[in-house]
Amino acid sequence: MLAVALLCVLPLSMAQTSLPPAKIPNLPNLGDTEREDLSPLMERKLGEEIMRDIRRDHDFLDDAPILEYLNNFGNALVEARPGARGEASYDYYFFAVRDPQLNAFALPGGFIAVHSALLLAAQSEAELASVLSHEIGHVVQRHIARSLGQQRQDALIPLAAIILAALASKAGGDAAMGVFLGGQGLAIQRQLNFSRDAEREADRIGFQIMGAAGFDTTGMVAFFQRLQAATRNYSDVVPAYLQTHPLTSERIADIQARIREQPYKQRPDSLDFHLVRARARVLQDESAQGLAAAEAFFHTQLEQENRQQVAAAKYGLSFVALKRGDTATAQRLLDEARGAMRKAPPAGVYGAAPATTPNAIFVSMALDIKLAQEGNPAVIAQALAEADAAHQQFPLSRGIARQYAQAMVAAGKLEPAAAYLRDQVQQYRGEPALYDLLASTYAKQGKLALQHMALAESYVLQGGVLSALDQLGIARKAPDASFYDQAVIDARERELQARRREELGEKGKKENKAAPDHEHTALAPMMGR
Repeated sequence: MLAVALLCVLPLSMAQTSLPPAKIPNLPNLGDTEREDLSPLMERKLGEEIMRDIRRDHDFLDDAPILEYLNNFGNALVEARPGARGEASYDYYFFAVRDPQLNAFALPGGFIAVHSALLLAAQSEAELASVLSHEIGHVVQRHIARSLGQQRQDALIPLAAIILAALASKAGGDAAMGVFLGGQGLAIQRQLNFSRDAEREADRIGFQIMGAAGFDTTGMVAFFQRLQAATRNYSDVVPAYLQTHPLTSERIADIQARIREQPYKQRPDSLDFHLVRARARVLQDESAQGLAAAEAFFHTQLEQENRQQVAAAKYGLSFVALKRGDTATAQRLLDEARGAMRKAPPAGVYGAAPATTPNAIFVSMALDIKLAQEGNPAVIAQALAEADAAHQQFPLSRGIARQYAQAMVAAGKLEPAAAYLRDQVQQYRGEPALYDLLASTYAKQGKLALQHMALAESYVLQGGVLSALDQLGIARKAPDASFYDQAVIDARERELQARRREELGEKGKKENKAAPDHEHTALAPMMGR
């Protein structure tokens, strides 16, 4: 049903608009005659529509430290190489999904996903950089758009379905097969598999990007060789990354030849890399069994001499304790993690000087531990003071910005919290979590109309237009709805109803064009639910 909901809102014009080919400075540009059916603008819109469904999926890792790290890391790669934003000047968005398979993929329009298993499998930031740079190469060259250029415009429908099926597969074989069949997945899977020429081109661009960003380019070979070894050792279980990114010895040899022409670079991994991997390990399976497995892994990791590994292990154990509700143990382990980074590395061990500057991920965890103790006013007061200081120290951290609002609400500073959140939703209109926090704040104030109006905006951002209209209907009937509120509700309802009519109209067009009569009969009950 996830795919059906998405396909109903994809505009038919996406496959009809075209732009003339443009040159990308300093990067090669393959082909131009094959991509006339999908303009960069429409490609971005397709990606945004798919992202709305992905964000609603349980396995989308909506974790502020992980998202901030991936976007800071990924966009640093993009900025390192002129032209990496492509002819359309894409705003890249990097995110993670909870999945035990080694995989990463690029969606149309600059959205790049990393599976949690791949994040854990990467042994260094150079290896992670090689994967993200390769996916950036696919976006720069618009490989998806160019492959669609050879297909009829109806190819957009199964393309969306097959991408969403990657998420549905975690819910079970039947659910995944339903999405595949709904989008004629067995046929479109072959379209998603990039050609060998496209893979080589993405390798070359990725190689240039990670080299320009200062990473050791041997990381690309190291990661590919590990994937190839996994294929040899488990011949009946091919890593997902290799299914969509066919790997050949020729590709590895080509990269090795390029490495020989480059000066050797040694770049130590950041502490954030290790901390984010620890978070991903805990979040990958939050069941009691999963937390126990993560705990065992971190205890083994403590035996290493690398202080970053030790700090990350202590941090991971702190996160496990927090998930179990043991805030005292969580705080003690977090203090030990910070202490590990304040020690100088052992003699003869390569490493940076002792860490003395605050780390945003450590600070965020400290706030989470305090905010989990809502019944202790003294701790909450301390959390508010620390959140205020952290927000000033890390003004670009979206996670800490939300924690600052949470601390104000927990401390009973409801009016300042509401004012702050109203300002935040104006600056960052694309964050549903901000509207959810604002709605929660209004609820505590007893402002029912404003609460449901804020919830409506959260649902809109997540693609739930009908749910948003329901919330506006509740807001209209609230006893505290003012004349001004009623006017705002009226205007917003008209806008959303027009959008809904447009979506239903486009949905009908696609069905009339793509489905035989017997398929109309089969789809009708699903659309009515």
